[in-house]
Amino acid sequence: MDIIEFFGFVGAFFIGLIMGILGGGGSILAVPILAYIFHYDEKVATAYSLCIVGSTGLIGGIRQAAKNMVDWKVVLQFGLPAVIGITLVRAFLIPALPSTLFHIGTFNVTRRMAMFGLFAFLMVFAAISMLKGKKEENQDNFDNEKPNPVLIIQGFLIGSLTGMVGAGGGFLIVPALMMVAKLDMKKASATSLVIIAINSLIGFLIGDALHLKIDWSFLSVFIGISMVGILVGTFINKYLPVQFLKKSFAFFIILMAIFMFIEEFIIQ
Repeated sequence: MDIIEFFGFVGAFFIGLIMGILGGGGSILAVPILAYIFHYDEKVATAYSLCIVGSTGLIGGIRQAAKNMVDWKVVLQFGLPAVIGITLVRAFLIPALPSTLFHIGTFNVTRRMAMFGLFAFLMVFAAISMLKGKKEENQDNFDNEKPNPVLIIQGFLIGSLTGMVGAGGGFLIVPALMMVAKLDMKKASATSLVIIAINSLIGFLIGDALHLKIDWSFLSVFIGISMVGILVGTFINKYLPVQFLKKSFAFFIILMAIFMFIEEFIIQ
């Protein structure tokens, strides 16, 4: 293992740490680490990201569920449509995409550019959302007992979108749960971890593991390190200034998005 790969495995710890503290954001680190440090192509990098973030989120979700922080009715209403969306995209759309999508003159727009370009755009969106913050909503006027069409539609759309870029989607799910389901920040983050775990693992197992040759030994080591990170993150969450960390992480996300855009569209 060379020094670059060593830093890649250090990044695995921070993937879990960020997920434990913020309830999402692991894929924002996972995809670039897998693509630029371990040199996996776009299909494998996004597939492995789903497996890593899903497995790591499962550990965090179990811890949060034990604390009664997870809203299971929201998990069902949001999570089931999201599973359908992410599975359809990973099983049918991604394998069907050609390596070169179209041409603009002599410029070739590839599948990798489209997937990573969309990912970079979502990173910037996530960073802006983190910097602006989200005021907690009053929960009194929302009834999770009844099916909520907006929550169901959002679940399907976010599941489909995150399936396209190999993200767990916590940076989209948490704001959606706060805005539509009227969950407070801590409950939204906890519920998000469970949704991420279900979406990502089912999307990976049904949509990717059946089509790709998987390096299970690499994934096992990477996931193990990430799980240590999320256990540390969920433990220290209550002792840290989460809003400050979120805004600091947002600036890092913007820098990472700029790097990905330059790497894919300019340097190529």
